Amino acid sequence: MSTKQVTIQTLRQMKERGEKIAMLTAYDATFARLLDDAGTDVLLVGDSLGMVVQGHATTLPVTLEEIAYHCRAVVRGAKRAHVVGDMPFMSYQASHEQGVTNAGKLMKDGGCHSVKLEGGAVHAELVHRLVTAGIPVMGHIGLTPQSYHQLGGFKVQGRDIGGRERLLSDARTLEEAGAYSIVLEAIPADIAREITAAVSIPTIGIGAGTGCDGQVLVSYDALGMDESFKPRFVRRYETLGAKIKEAISHYVSDVRTGAFPSDAESFSVAENKATPTAMDQVYSTVGKK
Repeated sequence: MSTKQVTIQTLRQMKERGEKIAMLTAYDATFARLLDDAGTDVLLVGDSLGMVVQGHATTLPVTLEEIAYHCRAVVRGAKRAHVVGDMPFMSYQASHEQGVTNAGKLMKDGGCHSVKLEGGAVHAELVHRLVTAGIPVMGHIGLTPQSYHQLGGFKVQGRDIGGRERLLSDARTLEEAGAYSIVLEAIPADIAREITAAVSIPTIGIGAGTGCDGQVLVSYDALGMDESFKPRFVRRYETLGAKIKEAISHYVSDVRTGAFPSDAESFSVAENKATPTAMDQVYSTVGKK
């Protein structure tokens, strides 16, 4: 696996070579480091954090400042992956000027490498302005969670002829406006395949079948952090939720019975006298400084 920084040019080259792009969400430095070390190409600091981190029912309450905060953490943890910051609800919809200002702020304050915004042709002019200003843009069409109330919930999009044509038109328009990639969410697999063939920029699917140039999942879903939540398009690669609860239950038991900490996990006066710098070495065994 290459250790070179993944850029928007890298992603385009991957499409040209027929090499699939692996993308996951990340919200903190520790997860970013782990996902990056495992070879993930793109890390999305998604407004999904509103649901999986903050506990909201939708992504709507997330603010630009919160996305920027999590972006800074993810950028510190990632060395290779391309980091995308989500533009949250109402950070760009009011005007093009608002969108350019806030996208620039997210890049400057968050340190991300590009931004993602939901919506098709209606935001083409904004995408053009952002790209002209030097801000790379990832588009997002199909199911757009920020339009939850307008769509009537989290529903598959593009099942009728009109919807299919709109999706194709949106994808082409976003490419023409300068978007370097497009997320295709919750659309029929045959439409996603058609869109992928119709544009020269990478498509990243989530609930859009195998025909896309890459795939994205919410990392918490892929790792099984919430046992009660499993949409049809999610594959659980681990059941960490259950394993974490088991481990913490063991910890709680050890604390209550006095089994933790042991003498080996404690310090003594004698050690400090023998080694004046002992406290400087408290974290040495785990690579801390």
